[in-house]
Amino acid sequence: MTKRIALLFAGQGAQAVGMGRDLAEKFPAADALFREADAILGRPLSTVTFSGPDSELVKTANCQPALFVHGLACLAALRSELPALPVHIAAGLSLGEFTAHAAAGTFTFADGLRLVSERGRLMQEACERTTGAMAALIGGDETLVRQIATEFGVDVANFNSPGQIVISGEDAKIDAALEVVRDRGIRKAAKLNVAGAYHSRLMQSAADALAPKLAATPMQPPAFSVVANVTARPVADPAEIRAALAAQVTGSVRWTETIEFLVDVEKVELFIELGPGGVIAGLVKRTRKDTPVLSITDTASLVSALAVLRG
Repeated sequence: MTKRIALLFAGQGAQAVGMGRDLAEKFPAADALFREADAILGRPLSTVTFSGPDSELVKTANCQPALFVHGLACLAALRSELPALPVHIAAGLSLGEFTAHAAAGTFTFADGLRLVSERGRLMQEACERTTGAMAALIGGDETLVRQIATEFGVDVANFNSPGQIVISGEDAKIDAALEVVRDRGIRKAAKLNVAGAYHSRLMQSAADALAPKLAATPMQPPAFSVVANVTARPVADPAEIRAALAAQVTGSVRWTETIEFLVDVEKVELFIELGPGGVIAGLVKRTRKDTPVLSITDTASLVSALAVLRG
C-alpha cells in the first residue's frame, strides 16, 4: 500500500451499543485497550459500551471516552493485522480530534482517556446548567448561516459538508431562528436530539476548566500530522495543540474545510474511518465524492478493509 492515507475518527453522536465487542473478542490488542480503560477510569466503561443500556451510553460522560477507546481499538486491531500500514495524516470530528492525537502519539492512551473523560464530564455539567439546543440546516451556504446565527445570537457549531451546517445555542434562540430559516433560503432545518449546545458559547465553562487539564498533560509533536477542528490545518507544537483542543469546545468544527484540505492540499488518496456508524464516510462523500473511504467499526468491516489494503 503506497497511497497517501488519512485516518478519520468519529465524534459524539456516532455511538452505538455493542460497538467494539466483537473486536475485543477476536483481537487481543483491542481487548487490552478496553480492559485498560476500565482500570484507568475505575468503572466498567466496556460494559456500558458493549451492553448498554443506550440511555447510559449516550450520556456525554460515557459516550466520549467510549468513542475514544473504540476508535483506538479499531486501529489496534488493524495494526495487529497490518503493522506496516503507512499513515500520512489524521483528523477527527470534535471528540475524534483527541482520538487522532492519541493515534499519532501526541499523548498516551491513558492520558488521552483521562482528558476525554474529563472533557465529557465538564461538557455534561455545562449542559445541565444551561438550556441549550442544536439544529441542522440543510441547503444554505456559510455566509447565509453565519448571518442567521449572528442575528439570533447563536453560534455555528459544525460545517459538516457542503450545504450541511449546524447551529448551536440557547434553546429559545434556536427555536426563533428555525421559524425564519426556510424563508431565508434554507431548504430543510431540524433540531438535533442532543443534551445541550455543543461547540457554542454555552460550553465556555467546560473550555475554561479543560484548559488547565490540557496544560498538565504531557504532550509531544505527533508522529504524523493531525488537523485541528478550529483551523482546518495541522498543528504540531504541543502549545498549539493544547490551544486548539481547548478552543474547539466552544469553537466551530470546520470539517468541510478539513476534508478539502486533506484531499486538495495534502493529496490524500484513501481515507480510513475508525469508529461506529459510517457517519464520517458519508460526510467525506458529500465533500469529495471521488475519494475512497474504508470504514472500520467491527470485525466484518475490518476484514473487508484488509482485503483492499493488502490488494
